[in-house]
Amino acid sequence: MRHNWGVAGLLVLGFPFVLLGFMLFMERVEEPLSRAATERKVERFLDKANRAELDTFVREGTDSGLRRFARRLRPGRRRRSADAAVER
Repeated sequence: MRHNWGVAGLLVLGFPFVLLGFMLFMERVEEPLSRAATERKVERFLDKANRAELDTFVREGTDSGLRRFARRLRPGRRRRSADAAVER
């Protein structure tokens, strides 16, 4: 039985580079999709946010403002009393 170790060696050495190339390609494909989703979230937030959520957005940044907005939109969840007091 004769083994062709040269081809097997090339496959073993080449596979990590092929995998790395595929990962870089997928990153380029995914990046515009995630950016578009974030832009849509911010646009929706700016259209529908109340005054307290906009204040949080300005003071604490995008993540905190979007988190507070998402909490308000969740059905069946009660707001904390601090959130309710700030909105008044």
